[in-house]
Amino acid sequence: MAEAGRPGSRAFPELAKTWVPPHELRRLAAYKVLASYDNNQAGQLAAAGGDASALERRELGDAANLVDTALGYLLGSEQKVAVEGAEHANEETPTPGAAEAAAVQDRLRKWADKELLTFRVQQAERAAVLLGDSVMVLAWNPEKQRPTLRVYDPGFFFPQWDDEDEDFPSRVHLAWELPADDDAGLKARVRRVTYELGPISEDEPDGDAAATGGRQYPWEQGWTSNVTCYLTDAEWLLEDLKNGEALDRLPMDKATYRVRPDGTELNRLDLMIDFVPVIHIANTIPDGGEHWGRSILARVLQALDELAATDSDSSAASATTGTPIIGLAGARLPVDRATGKPQELQVKAGAVWQLGETGRMDALDTSPQLAELRARVDHLLERIAANSRVTAAGLGTLEATEVPSGYALKLALGPLDALIGMMRLAREHKYRLLFKMVQRLYQAGRAEGWAAGETLPARLAWAPHTPTDRGAVLEEVVKAYGAGVLSLETAVAMLLEAGYPIKDASQEVKRIRAKAEQEAAVRTAEAAARHGRDVDDEDQEEDDGSGAAGVRKPAGKVIEREPVEAGR
Repeated sequence: MAEAGRPGSRAFPELAKTWVPPHELRRLAAYKVLASYDNNQAGQLAAAGGDASALERRELGDAANLVDTALGYLLGSEQKVAVEGAEHANEETPTPGAAEAAAVQDRLRKWADKELLTFRVQQAERAAVLLGDSVMVLAWNPEKQRPTLRVYDPGFFFPQWDDEDEDFPSRVHLAWELPADDDAGLKARVRRVTYELGPISEDEPDGDAAATGGRQYPWEQGWTSNVTCYLTDAEWLLEDLKNGEALDRLPMDKATYRVRPDGTELNRLDLMIDFVPVIHIANTIPDGGEHWGRSILARVLQALDELAATDSDSSAASATTGTPIIGLAGARLPVDRATGKPQELQVKAGAVWQLGETGRMDALDTSPQLAELRARVDHLLERIAANSRVTAAGLGTLEATEVPSGYALKLALGPLDALIGMMRLAREHKYRLLFKMVQRLYQAGRAEGWAAGETLPARLAWAPHTPTDRGAVLEEVVKAYGAGVLSLETAVAMLLEAGYPIKDASQEVKRIRAKAEQEAAVRTAEAAARHGRDVDDEDQEEDDGSGAAGVRKPAGKVIEREPVEAGR
């Protein structure tokens, strides 16, 4: 990496290929260095760079553990597609557009299930956390009648920026090398898939749009556009490429274009959309004027090297501690009968050595050095946890006895909360862009149920990354909802964010309201029944003829009285 001209060329000779753009070499070399740490091969990489002693380096998976831990906190327990306004669809007086938002949310969630969105997100996010970047590509599949989502190695991603101030590149290359296959008779090739925005050509099947002033896309009713996205998928033989013919300047006269199953050649194929369906996810918020993210390992690579070196020294010290170096004086060494030379003594259980009158045995004690090395390992792990902001509590190296209270644990997790908040903020806009593209591809494909119109804003909702006090949240929700300061929808959303097993907030609201209505009906029926019994009892209260009112007669029983004598 220290070679400014061709970084990594000694360790990665494949980067010296003629088709790789020179300004991309440093980024590609950095990806390979980070991947070597993740696969416990940093020592082999250093050896390939000229450090022969690095082959003895012991790497025990600390880098991979840091990546997986940060990835787990980033993703949380689950991710859901959420469309703004859908949570109000089941209210007694839903807001305008809430029913449409709920329908779009339901269709997007069905698409996410079919396309294994959770699995794809895991693929993309691990690459982003480890390498700093990841790439996802959408494409319309006519057979499945839905957009498909694929994840690519960021080392295959080569955006072409016409202006550094642009938010998105107008042309993107996905390129990688295909090895030779002697059995199939195939030579080494380079494949390049290009997405490019350009004016609608009159030679296209919809070329009349260019003549009439533009094309009306379903998501922009009443607005005409003369821009479309072209797809080109071609291959070149490596032997046909010369020096100076980099990725963006490959000779098109030597290209072999790929063909779709329906026989369409993928040479500037009009995709009938006005955007590039490629999403680049950066692990961190890029600096001004930059587009690339930073790996979670970037700031602690030196500490990981120190940790591997300390582990190596600790292993060597443990060998001399378990099998110490012993010095003997005045010992009678056994003689090999075949050679007549003294035999080498071995330190093992049950060994007996004969010593003379002045004999002496001294053992080299290396246990203090071993204890010091183990303490240094703990110190380095604490530095790695602190400098990466994953924290010792996040890595699980913090002893439970060192946390006096839950509030102290929350303070200890403060840097981790800030780290995950920053990482999720860096992804917020990209996932909104992903779901916008999914809706527009459905509209462009004229899929059933997707009418023309403006696409609705959707996002990826993350679960909490750390455990929450669900009892406290429940008490707060009950008090606030009972006091009327929270709506039922907001209360259920708070319980959902706290980790309660609620699959769908809108359905949960429906069930709660249905149960409340059922209980209200039961209470009304009971009240009516009690009122009816009271009326019957009042009807059975009659005057006994003596002027005394309010004499109660038992229901269903006739009370007979003696006739009153005349004159009395």
